[in-house]
Parts: sequence; structure tokens; C-alpha cells
Amino acid sequence: MADIKLLKERIADSGMTVKAICEKSGILRETFYNRLKGGEFTASEIVGLTKTLKLSRSDRDKIFLNEKLN
Repeated sequence: MADIKLLKERIADSGMTVKAICEKSGILRETFYNRLKGGEFTASEIVGLTKTLKLSRSDRDKIFLNEKLN
């Protein structure tokens, strides 16, 4: 499960609208909102959001691969 709170923080930091983020990352807005409600992001969606939001590897992993690793 993605860290939705951290993702929303990065969206706010980007200064872009959700519409613009969806268009640039290739995700339908309806699909994006469904993912925020608890759906799993696909690999292509993660890649698109990482590029669009200019996420570092660390941020990407914290948001989308947030299971604690030992």
C-alpha cells in the first residue's frame, strides 16, 4: 500500500494541479483518485509519477515501497 499522505505532500510541493499531474504521468484522473483511496499503483503509474513529480529514489521507495525492510 502506498504512503498516500507522503504522496499528497509531494503533489502539494510540486505546485501542479492533479489534472496536470495525471496528464503528464499518463494516468486517468479517475484511476488516480481510485489509487488514492487505497488501490495499488501499477509499475507504469509509479514510473510516470516519479518522473512527473521529480521524486528521488528515496522518496519513490518511501511512497510506493513503504514496507519496512530489515
